[in-house]
This record gives sequence, C-alpha cells and structure tokens, in this order.
Amino acid sequence: MSGRKGLRDSHVTLAHGGGGKAMRDLIESVFTEVFEPPGMEDQARLQAAALAEPGAKLAFTTDSFVVTPVEFPGGDIGKIAVCGTVNDLAVGGARPLWLSAAFIIEEGCELALLRRIVASMAAEAAVAGVRIVTGDTKVVGRGSADKVFVTTSGVGVIPPGRELGAVHIRPGDVAIVNGVLGDHGAAILAARGDLALSADLESDCQSLSALMEAVIAAAPGVRAARDATRGGLASALNEMAEAAGVGIEIDEEALPLRDEVKGMCEILGLDPLYLANEGTLVLFVPADQAEAALAAMRATEAGRGAVAVGRAVAAHPGMVTMRTLFGGSRIVDMLVGEQLPRIC
Repeated sequence: MSGRKGLRDSHVTLAHGGGGKAMRDLIESVFTEVFEPPGMEDQARLQAAALAEPGAKLAFTTDSFVVTPVEFPGGDIGKIAVCGTVNDLAVGGARPLWLSAAFIIEEGCELALLRRIVASMAAEAAVAGVRIVTGDTKVVGRGSADKVFVTTSGVGVIPPGRELGAVHIRPGDVAIVNGVLGDHGAAILAARGDLALSADLESDCQSLSALMEAVIAAAPGVRAARDATRGGLASALNEMAEAAGVGIEIDEEALPLRDEVKGMCEILGLDPLYLANEGTLVLFVPADQAEAALAAMRATEAGRGAVAVGRAVAAHPGMVTMRTLFGGSRIVDMLVGEQLPRIC
C-alpha cells in the first residue's frame, strides 16, 4: 500500500489540513485506499468524480468549510461553501445544478449570524445558477465547534464529448490564471487581527462556472483546470504536473499579485504561491488557443485579470519550476505542512 507508506504520523495535525503533501498523504492513506471503487483510479486526482449514467454523465463532489472568522471582507463561510463546491464541479468541466448543505452549529451561535450566512448562500447560489435542494442541521455543545461549520455537496452534468483532466496536459500548453493570487489567504489573516496587520484586502471568493463555460466555448481544446484553494497555486500546479507526467515552468514576473499581499508575505515570511484562493483557477490550453482563452476569460467578471503565467514542458516531468525576477530558476515544491490553518 504505497499511500500508507507515505503517512508516518500517528495522530492528525493541522498540517494534514493545509492543502499540501501532508494532506495528500492523509487522504490517500486513510480514505482513497478504502473508498476508491475499482476502475475509478483516474478520478482520484479530480476534485469532482464523474459518474456515468445512461444518457448522462454526472459529476459529484463534496467539501466541508471551517473558516475562521466566519465573516470576513469579501465573504463569509456561507459564500465559500457555495463557491467552493460549485468551482470544484466547474473546473472538472461540469455544469453545476444542485447542492446540499449540512450545518453543524455550536450552542450559543447567534441566530442573526446564522441568518446572514444562509442569506449569503442563497444569493451566491442564484449567481452561480444552482439550487440548494436538501440539507441537514446538527447542534453541538459549547466548545465543540466554532460557531458554525458547513458541508456542501454538489451535482453537475458534464456535456457529451467534454473531457477535462490533468492527464491531458501536453508540453507546450499554456498555463493561465483568471486573476490575482493570494487575496483570500491574506484577507483571512488580516481579518483575524492576531498580528495587528492593517490591509485593505478582500477575499477573491466567487463562483467560476460562468467563466469556465465561456473559456471552453472560445477554446474547446482546454486540457484541464483546477481551482487553487488550500495550498495555493503552487500545490495546484504540482498536482497537475504529477498527474500529467510533464514539467511546468512559470514566470515570477507574470504572476498577478497585489502589492499588499506581497508586502504582508514579506513581513511574515510567507510565500504567496502557497496562499489560499477561493475564486482563482489555473487552466492549461494548447498554445494556439491561448489568446482566444484569455479574451474569453477577460470578458467575464471573474476573469478580467486573466494572464498567462507559464507553460508545460517535456523537461523535469512532475516538477514545477519558476523563472525568478533575477533571471535564475528555482523549484516550486508542493506545500509541506501548512501556512495558515482554518482558511476555508
């Protein structure tokens, strides 16, 4: 069992929820080896599993959200719960249709807060064009949760002939992101107030389904997409490079980062490539369709800041490297441990 060999810990730590190598080892060793049905091996690397039924190909995904604080500039735990699940479906090529929502509520949680969260979920579901059709509610004692935790599951339909997945990436394909990086992680850190940081930042939390439909229509050769949530862009690219068996090279000068995010990372010794995003994706497209993809993305609200940041290469398969501002090159590894806990 190769997955079990990768997990040497005897207890769960915060690092196992950070979106990097420790989290992948936990998932592969504890869950994938038990739950993965025969023939679904290729689906293990996707964020939404494709399920074939007569006359339709469905995508199904689930995620839990435990962000603190539950309300922050640019969103709240309810908005993230909708966007996160919708985006997992969208980057897999599915058109999101239905969501379920389950709540674990701590005794003493203010009903006014709960109502704001639910209203936020309804508003974002309307924007994303999905319906919340079922759910569940549990209340636990004081200290057993942090106000409220939310789990959402989603179902979408993958149109005939649409096959997105990192295994399709080829050398020469261009890597494109739809906007600035690290805003969510930086906004959450500032909102906590623990470090007396002052920054005019908002989370990038947004639904990406309309953007994905637009770019696929304009550039039907899109190979694969992934939303860069926990572990940031670096971890997303490493997962894609490993699955595709190609190298990926990115250009530091091309990376879209706000000065506030760069400044915060410099002060705290963080790497913005590992900061979480909640409305940012990276996709790969053949070079001859890159301009069409960029134009289509920039025509959408969620993709106005779309830029090409690198490309897939035949060299160093499974590895991500970055051309630095100084003209050198460095390895961009998978996140090990965690930079910020409880960010989504």
